[in-house]
Order: sequence, then C-alpha cells, then structure tokens
Amino acid sequence: MATAAPAYVAHPPLEGAARVWGTVALSAATFMNVLDSSIANVSLPAISGDLGVSTTQGTWVITSFAVANAIAVPLTGFMTQRFGQVRLFMASVILFMISSLLCGLAPNMTTLILFRALQGFVAGPMIPLSQTLLLSSYPKAKAGLAMAMWSMTTLVAPVMGPLLGGWITDNISWPWIFYINIPVGIVAASITWALYHKRESVTHKVPIDAIGLALLVLWVGSLQLMLDKGKELDWFHSPQIVAMAVVAVVGFGFFLIWELTDKHPVVDLSLFKRRNFWSGAVATAVAYGLFFGNVVLLPLWLQQWMGYTATQAGMIMAPVGLLAIFLSPVVGLTVGKVDPRRYATFSFLVFALVLWMRSNFNTQADFGTIIIPTVIQGIAMAFFFIPLVTLTLSGLTPDRIPAASGLSNFLRITAGAMGTSLTTTLWDNRATLHHSQLAETINQGNNTATSAMAGLASNGFSTDQVLGQMNRIVDQQAYMLATNDIFYASAILFLLLIPLVWLAKPQKGGAGGDAAAGAH
Repeated sequence: MATAAPAYVAHPPLEGAARVWGTVALSAATFMNVLDSSIANVSLPAISGDLGVSTTQGTWVITSFAVANAIAVPLTGFMTQRFGQVRLFMASVILFMISSLLCGLAPNMTTLILFRALQGFVAGPMIPLSQTLLLSSYPKAKAGLAMAMWSMTTLVAPVMGPLLGGWITDNISWPWIFYINIPVGIVAASITWALYHKRESVTHKVPIDAIGLALLVLWVGSLQLMLDKGKELDWFHSPQIVAMAVVAVVGFGFFLIWELTDKHPVVDLSLFKRRNFWSGAVATAVAYGLFFGNVVLLPLWLQQWMGYTATQAGMIMAPVGLLAIFLSPVVGLTVGKVDPRRYATFSFLVFALVLWMRSNFNTQADFGTIIIPTVIQGIAMAFFFIPLVTLTLSGLTPDRIPAASGLSNFLRITAGAMGTSLTTTLWDNRATLHHSQLAETINQGNNTATSAMAGLASNGFSTDQVLGQMNRIVDQQAYMLATNDIFYASAILFLLLIPLVWLAKPQKGGAGGDAAAGAH
C-alpha cells in the first residue's frame, strides 16, 4: 500500500488498571460510533415530521452517515501511516463529538444530512483503530479475550441504540440522540490520551492516491444519490436519475482502471484475485445489506402503520443482542476448531427463518408475536460476523490484513446504505401495487366493505370521513402486505447466499488469529 515503512516499534502490553481503563475508553468510543448507526432508526418518523419531510427522505439521515463512513474506512491505513494511530484516533473522536453537536443543532433536513455525512466520515478510522490499540494493550496470548470484550460493545450498542433512541425521542427531543455522544466522547478521549499518547506508532510520508479517492467519492456518492432520490423523481423517467446512473457507471469504470494501475492505490483491488476474499466479502456485504434494510423497515412499519411509539418500536428491536452477547464469545473461541463455513451457513439459515416468520405477520400481530423473531435473530447475529471475517481474511499475510479489512468493511457499510434505500423504495412500490389491488375489491358487491361503510355512516361519519377511514384501512393492509413481501424475498435471498460461502476454502493458520480484528 505504501513505500518502505520505518521499523515497526512494538509497545509492551498495558498492565493492571491501565489495561482495564484502556479497554473501557476504547470500547466507549466504539460504542458511541456503533450506537450512532442504529440510534436514528426508531427516531426517523420524529425527525422527518419535525423537519417537515417524508420518511423516505428521512432515511437519508441513515444513508448519508453510512456512505461517508464507508468512504473513510479504506483511508484509515493511509492516514495511520501519515499521522500515527493515537493522533488519528483522538482526532476521529474529537471531530465526531463536534459533528454530533452540529447534527443536534441542525435547523433543517439539508444541514442535518450534511452534518451526518461529516459525522460518518470522521468516524471512519475510529473502529479499526480502536481494535488495533486494544490488541496492542493485551499480550498476544490474550488477543482472543481482547476481541471478545470489543465485540461485546459492538453487539450491546445496536441493542441500546433503538431503546435509547426511542426513549429520548418520546421523552426529551430527537437532537439529544446526538448530544448524548459528547460526554461519552470526552471520557473516551481523555482516558485514551492519558494512556496512549506515549505509545504512538511510527509515521512516514505516504503519497495519497488523490485521483483514486476522488473517483471513489464520485461513483459511490452518485450511486447512493440515485438510489435515495429514485423514488421521489420516478426513477429512469427523470433526466437527473439517468445522469447519476451514468456518472456512477463511468466513475466506477475509471476507478477500476486507475486503482489497478496506480502504484499506491487507495483500495487494494488485487485482493479480489483471492477466492476466499471475494466470496467472503461479497457474502458478508449482501447479507449485511439485507439485514440492515430489514432493521430499518421494521420500526418504520411499526410506527407508521401499527400505532407503536418510538420507545415501543425500540423495545421490539432491542432483544436482537441478547443471545448474541452470550453466543459471540463461544463462536470467537471455537471458530478456530470448527469450519467457519458451517457457522456462516447456520447464521444464514437462522436469518432466513426469522424473516420467514416475519413474512407471516398480519395487522393483528401482538407485541409477543413481533418480538419472538427478534430474539431468535440474536443467534444469527452471533454466528454472522466472526466466521465470515475469518473466511475473508484466511490465508492473508499480516501486512495485507489492514487493507483487506478496510476493503471488506467498505463493501459491507456501502451495502448497508444501499440495502436501506432499496428496501424503503421497494416497500413503497409494493404498497402502491397492493393498494390498487385492494381498492378494486371495495365495491357494492363486497358485503364486508359495504357493511363496514354503513356502520361508520350510522356512527355519524360524513361520506368523506367514511372514505378516508376506509382508505386508511386499505393503506394499512397494503403496507402490511408490502412488508410481508420484503421479509419473504429477503428470506429467500439469505438461502441463495449459502452456496457463495462454500466457494471459499478455509486455510488452517494464516489470518485466523487476526481475523477477529476485522470483525466489524
């Protein structure tokens, strides 16, 4: 990735209380970062309503963060060599706090999206570097323990996110979902600086691949804009969407050519020559896109069409981490002894089961019925990341792991953002289709419909009110059917991903130990 680096200086592991505080500080920073990718999910209806935009436009709050974050992740390797691990980590945490403050103060949707993109971009180096610094704080023999502690945080945060987001939105106001980062960030930054400022990594000047970076931003940005604005502008009937599609395709073409020929590419595409890498990375990205799209869809449906508050929607989403927290350490400790392809297959089967269960929901589904699949989903989560990362990084030499981890994380986060856009767009499209089909059945010949309308009229509703009420019922059913369609299709796609995992050939030794380091 870069010119010959100066000799690497290994710092001795931290001891006793220093190690405990180091783990707490680094985990707090990770927690804050992961929390922010899920905390806004249940607050979307409130944010959109408050800033006067549709919830479809509201999803930009999630996708802008994810896209900017995805673009920043592959740059971590370059920036670490240039500025040093500790300095870069500190800068990331401090800028994250400032951008969180700006998000909370945003007066309208446009500025909120801009500040969210800024927040996502500065958050890029935080997760990979928190892992690197944590691993340097523990002796080699305890690397597995360090990663188990670390992955706990990344699993607890998605549980806390919806709960905290829902509670804050209902009881205080949505800007506080961003302000909450400031005290956490101050604690994480001060402890980290106190413990790690004398443990800085060696730096040296590395040429930046500015053209590669510009092309990366151009094609990823255009593609995401196209997906986000597609529905609003009626897809390819709009010259704007066609232009974005052309820019994305042409930009991607130039990006490929440039990165394959540049001496210091921003993204090391030669990794795709390795079967383990591409099959593992693609399976992870597609599965994560499916998972994340459904994670955004469930609270939207519950709040818009099932009458749930943000807090209740958060309570439905929270149990996903319960079983994951207990099972992840088990997976981490046994992944070296069990074929990781089996674990990944098991994870995909459980995901498919969960989504199939959800595809059978109806508008009468109660809290218990809706929460059971979420609890089961925790099992799938535990068997998802660690085995797939182990597969993706297996057989790589240690010096290529940061680049491989950066690239696979870039694919995963980008897929998450695209999953969100595609899911919400398809959801609205399917609902429109079901609405027109259901509306056709409401006529004089339909006894249920006529008796319902007569009942409403006898209660003193005017004709317009009766029709409005019927339309709301039809809408609720249409969105319910659309939700079922998406859950069902996602379940099928999870099953279709299983053969992809089996294309990889896991190798004994190699990157297995370091694999957990790329886990999220």
